[in-house]
Amino acid sequence: MAAASGDLKPLKRSRSYDFLPPYMSELRVVLLGNSWSERREVGNFILGETEFNTEEEPDCCQRVRGQLKEKKIVLINTPNLLLPNISEDKLTEFIEECEERSAPGPHVFLLVLQPEDFTEEHKLRLCRVLESFSDQSFDHSLILISATREGSSGFKEKYKQHPHLRDMIRKCRYRYLKQNDLEHSELLTRLGQIVKENNGEHLSYERYEDTTSTLPDDHQRPKKTPTCISDAVKAAGLHVATESSLQLSLAGKNPLSHSK
Repeated sequence: MAAASGDLKPLKRSRSYDFLPPYMSELRVVLLGNSWSERREVGNFILGETEFNTEEEPDCCQRVRGQLKEKKIVLINTPNLLLPNISEDKLTEFIEECEERSAPGPHVFLLVLQPEDFTEEHKLRLCRVLESFSDQSFDHSLILISATREGSSGFKEKYKQHPHLRDMIRKCRYRYLKQNDLEHSELLTRLGQIVKENNGEHLSYERYEDTTSTLPDDHQRPKKTPTCISDAVKAAGLHVATESSLQLSLAGKNPLSHSK
């Protein structure tokens, strides 16, 4: 597919069909999205068998373990965390449960999204969930775009009509796949590619209380503790904006040293 400058560009196909690095024996993937039936279908597609078989969406995370190409894979299928009426306490509860089910931490977030149903509110809520794990979560995310209900119009035209999804693709470093005609080996290759790009490291979730910020959760930023220099500036009668200590880190890695 030819693309002009500024158009969305899918990941290049990998020539290697290695699933995971040889030193890794298990891949942990968290499924997120606003359609249980779509996430269930994708989970069963990855496993090659029907493991997620409930028609009604569960109210808790489901963990299933499978075997693929001599490697273990663990899928954590979540409830719909993007509902507008879900309370902040319930959302935090779901995130903590997802953390426990994916322990010691997920390698990949697979975001199963339907263009027509993906709103600005969904995007903000999804970013909130990802940022709750780590500010590196977007580097570990792959978007899987569900088949649209808009007929057979061109790919580029569809995304001009869905700016929220387009923005989410940008946040995920243009890592996306289309579900139409997707081959099993291609999806596994892309999951493994993300793992290799992150040196096989998984994400970890650390909880820190922050009672001083008045910003909406979707706009929170990592915070820093004020230094003695800032205290001296305060003593001089000058105003200094201070921040609390919210730190979300990549397991086994200093986030300040992680760059793409």
